[in-house]
Amino acid sequence: MFKGFKIGDYVTRNSYDNDILFVIIDIKDDIAYLKGIDVRLYADSNLDDLELVSLVLDKDKDRNDAKKIKDMLNLDRSEYFYLPGKILHIDGDNDYLKRCIDFYKDMHLEAYGVNLEEEDFSKEITACLEKYKPDILVITGHDSFKKNKDKNTLSSYQNSSNFVKATVKAREYERNQDKLIIIAGACQSFYEDLIKAGANFASSPKRINIHALDPAIIASTIALSPKNKEIDLISLLSKTHYGSDGMGGIITNGVMYVGYPR
Repeated sequence: MFKGFKIGDYVTRNSYDNDILFVIIDIKDDIAYLKGIDVRLYADSNLDDLELVSLVLDKDKDRNDAKKIKDMLNLDRSEYFYLPGKILHIDGDNDYLKRCIDFYKDMHLEAYGVNLEEEDFSKEITACLEKYKPDILVITGHDSFKKNKDKNTLSSYQNSSNFVKATVKAREYERNQDKLIIIAGACQSFYEDLIKAGANFASSPKRINIHALDPAIIASTIALSPKNKEIDLISLLSKTHYGSDGMGGIITNGVMYVGYPR
């Protein structure tokens, strides 16, 4: 059994049918601590369960996702001009935050990123909103549903309570759900409580893991959708990597101003 693993190696777990790609972020006493490459997930594993993966990361993959979404929006740039919405993205993981900010740049959007510990979200969120005055707020990071717990109880989740408290504070700042679009949650989050707290969109209806970019995909699409025009909710969710199993929400208006002539 190969045990020559080191921090930074890309691996999968045999006991989970090698379904998720991880990077090793720490090793202690034959236990590897893992972080998902594409899904917002922390995990740990016995070294005996790991499979080493030779991998060259495709840096153009996220850029291709951005291009696909822009093509689907089909904006007529020959005659009209556009003023997209402003995004504030608060993330509990700095690596995923940087990846999402790069995605927003590829979409040519004005976006600001703030890296905070999930437990600090509710303490800092009002100051962040006052500073950046966004049209769209993303609150994400890491979460998980604890095994053998009641899925309808908030304490059964690692960080859902922090996302809920932050959403409530954001709604105290702006109660109108058309003036501030909130996208909240991470892997396996308590979807129903996040919607009740005031999120327009949240994870995870089926308590599954979500892709690192799923909240950013929703934020970008809304930012580039015309103001006061209802978004096709089912079409929007289908743009995410796991569809309505991973993300859900309410019918929401776009936030982009459209002008003429160019």
